[in-house]
Parts: sequence; C-alpha cells; structure tokens
Amino acid sequence: MNSPLKVIDMHTGGEPLRIIIDGYPKLPKGTILSKRAYVRDRLDHLRKILMFEPRGHFDMYGALLVDTDLPDADLAVLFMHNEGYSTMCGHAIIALGRYAVDYGLVAKVEPVTTVRIECPCGMVVASVEVRDGKSGSVSFESVPAFLFASDQIVDVPDFGKISFDVAYGGAFYALADCHQFGLEFGRDAASAFKHAATVLTEAVKEAVPLDHPDHKDLAFLYGSILTDGADEWNEAPTKNVCIFADAQLDRSPTGSGVTARLAAMHAKGQIVKGTARIFESIVGSRFAGFVETTTKAGQFDAITARVSGHAYYSGMAEFIVEDGDPLGTGFLIS
Repeated sequence: MNSPLKVIDMHTGGEPLRIIIDGYPKLPKGTILSKRAYVRDRLDHLRKILMFEPRGHFDMYGALLVDTDLPDADLAVLFMHNEGYSTMCGHAIIALGRYAVDYGLVAKVEPVTTVRIECPCGMVVASVEVRDGKSGSVSFESVPAFLFASDQIVDVPDFGKISFDVAYGGAFYALADCHQFGLEFGRDAASAFKHAATVLTEAVKEAVPLDHPDHKDLAFLYGSILTDGADEWNEAPTKNVCIFADAQLDRSPTGSGVTARLAAMHAKGQIVKGTARIFESIVGSRFAGFVETTTKAGQFDAITARVSGHAYYSGMAEFIVEDGDPLGTGFLIS
C-alpha cells in the first residue's frame, strides 16, 4: 500500500459505513459495473485492509466513491463488505446523502437537497432534509423493485420445509417468517437468526435460479431477511433482520431489504401505494417506507419505494499497513 487510506465513519440505524475519501488508486473509465469488476479483480486487498480486523470487523461495511459514468449523477459509489461488493445498499445511501451535502459534493438547498447517486444497480435519488444549514433525515427512491418468486417451499437443513418469497430491492433476498424456524424477536439471540438465515440462503441459492432484466451481474441472491410475519399493513412496526454476504448481520432495518419487502407486500395486496409502513431492526432502529410509484422491470410488475432514516457521523481515521506486519493485510473471526 503506497499511501494511507483515509476514511470517514458513519452509521445508519446502527449499521456502519466506512466512506473511503483518499488513498485509493484511480480506476479506469467505464460503467459502474465495469468499475465494480475491476476493483473486485485487481484491488480486493484494499477491501480486506479496510473491512477486516484489525481496522474493521466481521460486520463492517464500506463505500468507495468513484467517477460517475451517468451524466446526471452527482456521485457514484461501490459498496463493499466482508465477502465482496454489493449492488445496492440503502443504509449507505442514507449516510452518503448527508455526506454529499455536508462535504460540498452537491450545492446545499433548503428545505430539501437532491443527491443523485449512481450505484451498481442503477441511479438512486436521495432527498436530504436541510434546516438552518444542517443536514438531517434522508430518504431515497429505489430502483424498480419486484417480487420474483412467491410462496416457494424449500427443505432447509436443521429446520425442514420452509415457505419463502424472493424479491428484488436493488439486490435479491429470500424473505421468510422467522416463526417457521422457532424464532422470536426480543427472545432469541442474534446468532440464532444468523444461523437460520444463512442456511435458508444456501438452500434458496440451490433451489431458485435468478435472472434480472437489466444485467446478469445483478442476478445473485445477496441474503435472507427473516421477518416477524406481520406483512399485512398495520400501524405497528414490523420487525426484520437481514443476513447478507458471508453471514453478515445488518444492524439497520436494511434499505434495500425494506424495498424488497415493500415490493413483495404490494404484489400480494398487503400494502397500497402511498401508505407508509415502519420497519424495525434487531437493535430497535427504524426506517419508514412506502410504495411511491408502480412500474415495470422487464416482464415483472414492479414498484419504486421511498425509504427514509437517519445517519450519524462516528469518526474519521487514516489507516496504514506497516512493513513486516504479518496480520496487517487483514483477517476475520466470525
């Protein structure tokens, strides 16, 4: 590593975001997906340095700002985690909206500043509340989201036959009621949810071939979301936990996961356009979400969702790898 890696750390609903602001090599010109492939194939050692211990941890999450390819984008971003590089991340969008306003990447406008963020899944538009010059809550309108497969059954090791849906909200997720696994929010440990969701993900990967109408690089199962089963609209919050990548547990309600749940709920007639729902994470943080528009994604009936939440700054740092450090390139303990 030739120069220090400088970062700003934030969190959205408890879920970390490490924004890389300096020290990363310049990437070749091209589409956001080609940049994602280049970083994955050529620069993955830098992801491990920043996400893994001793600088990060098993559940660290990162954002690399790159040159835009779309002419109307304000910024472009690649997302990274313990396994690799995701296509969409709602909690990161919420944090990056504030960051873009606070650090002058866009002109500050009151009462709402629009930030157009180019992601591997497409353009995501964030709306940042600004009052007396200070940024606040952030919402974003998703890329088209849709229910891919409904009411499927799969045999899951340790648990037997489990019913699930697969929905896309910028990434594909399996959605399942946690009670099928004998789990209950507020009673059972996070590790139990992690195990159940991980074995579900592996089973669904084998059982359900995925495809996406826009690009084959989007057609992979990112993880599973276990819910409290409260899918029919209600004023009370509905709880869920997302386990993604290499059994990484999201502390937030998961922005792309909320989008996927809203797409599934709308397709099943459980929520109507414009009606807000509150989604609560395993640590008690909340996002609000509603169906903003109906649209199409290839052959799929789709929606765009609007999801809102709060992000906060937690620190800044400059990281190095000292010569001769046998563990300096990173390690994980799950």
